[in-house]
Parts: sequence; structure tokens; C-alpha cells
Amino acid sequence: MIFLPILFVIVIILLSGFRIVPQNYEGLIETLGKYTRKAQAGLVYIAPFFQRVRKVSLALQPLEINKYSIITKDNAEITTSLTLNYQVTDSFKYFYNNTDSIESMVQLIRGHLRDIIGRMELNEALGSTSKINTQLAAAIGDLTDVYGIRVIRVNVDELLPSAEIQRAMDKQLTADREKTATIAKAEGEARHIELTTKAKNEALVKTAKAEAEAVRLQADAENYRITKLQAALAQAGDNYFKDQSISSFNHLADGQNNLVVTSKQDITDLSAIPVAKKLWDQADN
Repeated sequence: MIFLPILFVIVIILLSGFRIVPQNYEGLIETLGKYTRKAQAGLVYIAPFFQRVRKVSLALQPLEINKYSIITKDNAEITTSLTLNYQVTDSFKYFYNNTDSIESMVQLIRGHLRDIIGRMELNEALGSTSKINTQLAAAIGDLTDVYGIRVIRVNVDELLPSAEIQRAMDKQLTADREKTATIAKAEGEARHIELTTKAKNEALVKTAKAEAEAVRLQADAENYRITKLQAALAQAGDNYFKDQSISSFNHLADGQNNLVVTSKQDITDLSAIPVAKKLWDQADN
């Protein structure tokens, strides 16, 4: 009966040596504080009191590096923050080769980021986030292997200039916008004057062309009238002109005026009347 409790305790102690390593974890088994072997995910048995299991996650993990200041090539202060995803590739190096592999990785990334941005001027750095990401990923590619970590992705989320620089940039931006607006307004007014002048000139040209066309048409009509009149006069005979002269003389004679207008030929003919009368009187005597 005395051995039953002892046996029960022994069984309990032996059963307490079973451990479970979760999926995407790797177990580091230590014997009396010294690394012995690795254990994959699943059920693992260790010697109670003499051994222990340290579980290390192999899953992809995100990390955010808080804002910190960096000085650019032109001595401008900017604040940056970035996010990254990393994965433990060697649990032994991760746990035993460094007291804090995550902090060492962060310091490494910060150092390379300072070096990259420190070789750029402010305006270049603010507009080169993609370029900085590429250079940073290439710089830390294999260096974190000593910590048993692989950086899968690193991304600079923001680059912010200091408050003083931001105010100066805002003023410069406002001045540039005002300058652009002034130039645009001047160009608009110049374009308006150009179009107005062009329209007026076109109107003057059209008016001049219309007046010239009217004069030409009037001249053509007058020429046509004269041509027709000349043609009609050319077809008329001498008797027509004599009839017209007699008719005109009759109208003048019917008037109250004593002045009579006649042609030279008619005056010659009329002068024969007194001569004929004198001859007639002599004949009677």
C-alpha cells in the first residue's frame, strides 16, 4: 500500500514531461539550461525537472517602427515612420545569438534608413519614397540573417519635415500658386485682347470687302446702263434726233420765256425766212 502513492507520483511526474508545440512554432529543448535539440510542431516529451521547451514562432509578423528624426543632406530635419513584416528563419540564432533580435533588427533598419536619407536633399527625399523603400530592402536583405530573421517587406509610411520647414514650404507653395495664377490671368487677358483685335480686324476686312463689292456692283450697273444707252443711240436714225429737237423746241416755244434755244443748223435754216419774205415783196412790186 505504501508503494501505490509513490507509483502514482512517479506516473504524474512522467506524464508532466509531455509538451505541445503549436503549428508554425518550433521548440528549443534545453537540458539543465543548455540547448540540446529542436522540436517540430506537435507532441514533444522532455525529462521533467531537467529539460524545458522554448517556443519560437515561425509565422510572418508585422512590426511598426515609431516616428524618429533623420537629418537630410541639406541639414533639414524630417520625421519618418515605417512598417515591416519579418519571419524567423532560424530559431536557434534568433533566441541564442542575440539577447533581443527584434531590437537589433530595428536598429539595423534605422541605421540604413539614416544613411540612405542622409545622402539625399529634402525635396529629393520627400519625393522618393519608393526609391528609399527599394534601397532599404536591398541594404538589409541578408544582414538580418545573423539574427535568424528575414525581412519580407519594409515600407516607409511617411516622411514629414519639421514644423518650421513645413511652414516655409507652405509659404513657398502659396507664393508659387499666386505666381501661377497671376501668369495665367495675364495670359488670359493677353489672349482676350488678341482675339478681340483679331475679331475687329476681321470685321473691318469684311466691311471693306462688302463696300468694295457694293461699289463694284454699282459700277457694273452704271456701265451696263451706259452700254445699253449707247447701243440704243447707235440704232436710232437722224430723223429721230430731229423729231426730238422739234419736240423740245415746241415745248420751249409754248413757255412764257422769249428765249428760244435751237441748233446752229436750225438757225441757218430759219435765217432764210426773212430773205424769202424780201424776195416775195420785190416780186409783188
